[in-house]
Amino acid sequence: MQLKITFAAFILCSHFGYSQYKYEREHRILKSQFPAEAISTITTYVPTFKRIKFYKETDSLKISYVAKLKKDKLWYGIEFDKESTLKNIEILIKPTDFPNDTYSNIVEYLNNTFYKYKIKKMKQQYPSSIDSLEKIFKNAFQNLILSTNNYELVVAGRKKKGYLDYEILFDADGNFKQIKTSLPTNYDHVLY
Repeated sequence: MQLKITFAAFILCSHFGYSQYKYEREHRILKSQFPAEAISTITTYVPTFKRIKFYKETDSLKISYVAKLKKDKLWYGIEFDKESTLKNIEILIKPTDFPNDTYSNIVEYLNNTFYKYKIKKMKQQYPSSIDSLEKIFKNAFQNLILSTNNYELVVAGRKKKGYLDYEILFDADGNFKQIKTSLPTNYDHVLY
């Protein structure tokens, strides 16, 4: 009986520990390696942009594709899954772009979670599950602050075992949603 309880506790602990941390890696790819249907979606809804780059993102559970581009002095990331379905659109932002209460909640979470931390990137995220493609692109490229937005921070944080890079997702009010551990950047090959 003791063995069964120990085994069940081990399975539950390993399941919860695994679900909180997903190791993620992003590397640059050629346009020809990016899904053609996703490129077609981008050119349909974003006819003018500058400096587009293509990336493949892999983690322990999924593969996705990200197109990063510049439009109207803002940097956007448009993420698709393997089937070229839009997952979300992200915009790089600064602390002044957050609603005050949202940013305060995020900082409070970071202070309570890490001994020390450094915010590397901040993104405002428009999830795709809410509206039609046309409305999602319109909202994102007008940079609207909506109650359905998420905020994603890339943080170098120190816990008991040292520094790691984390991607932390918050809702529109700054409430914690999810955390992922990021692997270091892959420098196996460089595309110019």
